[in-house]
Amino acid sequence: MMRGGKVAVVGGSIAGCAAALAAHRGGADEITVYERASGDLADRGVGLAVHDARYAELESAGYLDAGMPWVRMARRRWYVRDDATDAPLGREIAETPFPFRTYNWGPLWRELRSRVPKTADFRAGTPVEALHPGPDGVRVDTADGTEEFDLVVGADGYRSVARTSAFGDVRPAYAGYLAWRGAFPEARLADPHLWAEHDCAYVVFPGGHVILYRIPDGAGGHRVNWVLYTAPPPDLDLGLGLDLRLTGPTSLPPGGLTRALAAHLAYVADALVPPFWGALLRETAPDELFLQPMYDFTAPRCTAGRVLLVGDAAAVARPHTGAGAVKALQDATVLEAALATADTWAEALDTYDTDRTVSGRSMVDLGRRLGTALVQDTPDWRAMDRTALEAWWKRADGSGAFGGRELKR
Repeated sequence: MMRGGKVAVVGGSIAGCAAALAAHRGGADEITVYERASGDLADRGVGLAVHDARYAELESAGYLDAGMPWVRMARRRWYVRDDATDAPLGREIAETPFPFRTYNWGPLWRELRSRVPKTADFRAGTPVEALHPGPDGVRVDTADGTEEFDLVVGADGYRSVARTSAFGDVRPAYAGYLAWRGAFPEARLADPHLWAEHDCAYVVFPGGHVILYRIPDGAGGHRVNWVLYTAPPPDLDLGLGLDLRLTGPTSLPPGGLTRALAAHLAYVADALVPPFWGALLRETAPDELFLQPMYDFTAPRCTAGRVLLVGDAAAVARPHTGAGAVKALQDATVLEAALATADTWAEALDTYDTDRTVSGRSMVDLGRRLGTALVQDTPDWRAMDRTALEAWWKRADGSGAFGGRELKR
């Protein structure tokens, strides 16, 4: 067993906190976390979901537990607009099981941050400017100077400095459509009795869909969380600069929606989805809305020398997979095991890479298949019933990895 050493984690979000915890449990003597943001990351309030089976694995590994606020999901109900009926939710195509827990990003981050050992040096407001890998370690450059580490874990997301240092030619590819995201207090929801607390709604229309579910608010209540996927009209001036060769990946923060994008969102709410869901989208205030162009990519490997990548730094799968946070936490569990059982850094890195590179590629592939099925080549939803929908979903999901691949122990 290899013990000791200095480990730097680039990025202090969910993936970074989990990686710091993994390094501590794996035996590192010194851990430094560099987080570019200086504010409280717990202010981020969008939702994420964790499949029950993946939760059980991550709870057993010590990365999730019942004390972290969550909301139980039981059913997924599929709705389509049908102007021949006055049902406010629309016509229900199918009801299928949905064994998930939903979380609020901010409170979940706060819980993971509290589990990072007190001995770790967590440096908020300290962006990493460059990494310089060498045969026996990595130099980390910040505005405060340069430090040497035995291992650097890149947990800094899809615009990763760590990935650029290892694989500078890997660039995320724009998928051709957008995700609008919003969340607001449940108290503002009109007619909440129409929508059961434990239901996840998939509201589908030609060329896209909206996913809606409740999440904890971190104070004992709930927030309404939704994400809308659709391609904007080709003649719409997005003002986003989606030429990655010039701008790199981009997004619009809360309150940053352009007039054209806001108008298209209003069109979807009024014309494409049933009245209840359309009113819900419109209830979301501008400062509760943000937008993400859909990108995906996977690095050729999860390690390069003494640089190791976790979460979105290693691979970004489209969120249709329902497994973004799951993958980051699984990465941490594998990192912990690799460090705890290896005799050398090289052995630990090889063990990690063998497992996580394959997993990352499979989730990127799944995201692309689901993106095609749910957005880019949608079926005739109005002709669907439960039998047809289940057959269609089985083809789209393929290997059954929706919600995340099983974690091998």
